[in-house]
Amino acid sequence: MFEQLLQLAQQYGNEAVVKNNAIPNEQNEAVIKEASSSIFVGLQKIVSEGGVDQLAGLFQGNNGQDASNPVVQKLTEQLTGSLGEKFGLSSGAASGVAASLIPQILGSLIGKAKDPNDSSFEISDIISAISGNSGSNSAIMDAISKYGGQFGLDQNADGKVDISDAMEAVTKNSGGLGGLLGKFFGK
Repeated sequence: MFEQLLQLAQQYGNEAVVKNNAIPNEQNEAVIKEASSSIFVGLQKIVSEGGVDQLAGLFQGNNGQDASNPVVQKLTEQLTGSLGEKFGLSSGAASGVAASLIPQILGSLIGKAKDPNDSSFEISDIISAISGNSGSNSAIMDAISKYGGQFGLDQNADGKVDISDAMEAVTKNSGGLGGLLGKFFGK
């Protein structure tokens, strides 16, 4: 997941970092890497501190781009501090970079994770990566199941998000075995 986050940071870093006169050109790559690392570590920290509901809430709607979302705020504050500390950026410059990058990267990450046609990010992979394959996985999946209907993951409207929803999504999107059987039985 870290590589994918780095790619997103590079994608959105042009305006916020490369074209930013407050950041010396020789530090551009390091600042972009710090942004992706900060998001990854920040999400892990939220999970380790029991912020499972906050994390699940991040996947609702367009909350990844919402600067007032608590997760976005935490990650922005963390990156701001890190950029000031590691690169000597002024608080204004660091805050501007973080406020620009974090919502864009998270918004894209969440959009890709929710897009059934984009397999570059899977919610389960994101959860495994940030929870370190620990017991937090089930707590996060429970929270996602709880909120799943709200962000379109409950494909069969049974009130929970599980493997049958994944199968339903595959069947709806590609015809799959269900489409074949439906044609066979005249549906």
